[in-house]
Amino acid sequence: MRRCWSLCILLLPFYVACGPETTGVEELRLRKITLPDGQQIRAEVMIKPDEMARGMMYRDSLPRGRGMLFIHDKPAPYRYWMHDMKIPLDIIFMDDTRKIVEISADTPPCTSDPKNCPTYGGHHYEQFVLELGAGEAHRMGLQTGQSLTF
Repeated sequence: MRRCWSLCILLLPFYVACGPETTGVEELRLRKITLPDGQQIRAEVMIKPDEMARGMMYRDSLPRGRGMLFIHDKPAPYRYWMHDMKIPLDIIFMDDTRKIVEISADTPPCTSDPKNCPTYGGHHYEQFVLELGAGEAHRMGLQTGQSLTF
C-alpha cells in the first residue's frame, strides 16, 4: 500500500502538467460556444434555479473570451436583472434553436434597492441566455437573427 501512495505522489506532477490549461471545479462546467464567424468562447453553465439566481453576482470581472450560459428547462419570456452585480454585462437571449432574439448591450449593475432595479429581456420566448462582459457582443459582431452553436 505504501508503495502505491509513493507512486501516486511521484506521478502527480506529470498528471498536473498534462492537464487542462486552467484548473478548478468551474472548468468541469465549461462549455465551448461557437459564434457565427467561428470564434469560440468558453462559458460556465448554469442549470439549477439557485445557480441561475446567483449567476454573476458579486464577481469582480469576466475575462474576454469567457461567459456564463443559462439553460432553462423550456422556452419562456425570461427576465434578468442586475442587482448585486459589480460589472456591466452584455446579455444575449436565444430561443430554443439557439438563435439570438434579443441583446441587452452594456447592461449596467443596479446598486439601488432590489425592487427598483430594472429587468432586461422577456420580450420573446427564450431558452438560453448568455452573459458576456460589456461590449463583447459588439466586439464579436453578434446580432439578432444569428445562431450560436453549443
